[in-house]
Amino acid sequence: MAPRESTAWLETRLGSIHHDDSLNVMARCKDASIEMILTSPPFALTRKKDYGNEQEDAYLEWFRSFAVEFHRILKDDGSLVIDLGGAWKPGIPVRSLYHFKLLIMLCEEYDFQLAQEFYWWNPSKLPTPAEWVNIRRIRVKDAVNTVWWLAKSSWPRASNWRVLQPYSDSMRDLLAHGYKAKLRPSGHDISEKFSKDNGAAIPPNLIAVPNTESNSRYLRYCAENDIPAHPARFPASLPEYFIRLATDPGDIVLDPFAGSCVTGEVAERLERKWICAEVNEEYLLGAKVRFDSKDTVDGGAKRPKKPRDSYYRIPHPGLLWDEKPTESLPEDGGRSRPAHLRRET
Repeated sequence: MAPRESTAWLETRLGSIHHDDSLNVMARCKDASIEMILTSPPFALTRKKDYGNEQEDAYLEWFRSFAVEFHRILKDDGSLVIDLGGAWKPGIPVRSLYHFKLLIMLCEEYDFQLAQEFYWWNPSKLPTPAEWVNIRRIRVKDAVNTVWWLAKSSWPRASNWRVLQPYSDSMRDLLAHGYKAKLRPSGHDISEKFSKDNGAAIPPNLIAVPNTESNSRYLRYCAENDIPAHPARFPASLPEYFIRLATDPGDIVLDPFAGSCVTGEVAERLERKWICAEVNEEYLLGAKVRFDSKDTVDGGAKRPKKPRDSYYRIPHPGLLWDEKPTESLPEDGGRSRPAHLRRET
């Protein structure tokens, strides 16, 4: 299962971590040998970060060599899942298009198919960028990442039965009291079959997961051992969603930009084989605690506690629309800082 002719930095019952460039790790993998590639690569941010993100203008060219290997090692019915955050152009309140251009490049030049686009909403994300959101008040906070679910064929293995969610209160009321089957004004034919109780609801392609773990064992371990924590971890629920959706136990999951190896931890718990590659050994020093034998159940990683609140709700945008606007729109579109802030500085 592990790459051929490779010495792993750490091995577990089901997987291995490799302190190496992922291109080297993938080069040692056989053709069409991986069921899922799931990763959050460095984003094309406008400021360089410690974890090695590429600048926006070079991002597509940097990604090409990975795209070639992804296509070679992925099985025909496998899945490629890429989590990408958006970016702002330097110094102006305008969004980069790099993540959309990457999607188009992967589909048009490397023969991937877009199975479905997902959006990861982080309810706990702070208002950023502060200059445009908090100070000049000309944009709203950026709280959504795009997640591209790609495949080599039009028919990757998947089942949404694996990721059902509880019915909403309104759906439970409808199931309890019934409804009148009819053609809706939108043209949708709501038939009698709509009232069938399947026990749970099919989820939308919006995934609401807060990225909060201020007191996690991983962060405590890093602090106690003076190890730098990876600054761009995704929550375990995000890779778990796709591993459940599109792989079976025993399948191989590869994360080529593993960071602190959240993907490997989830795959181990879900009985999938896994490979993680990471070039920064400092991040792997903290990742080891995710596979500590003291923190396992039945040989696999410990199952995390269920979140207290099952739902994250977005307020209706019109809740305050009865209030009169307190300020006029900036005539220059926000190009200048508010006058009171200019005086303070």
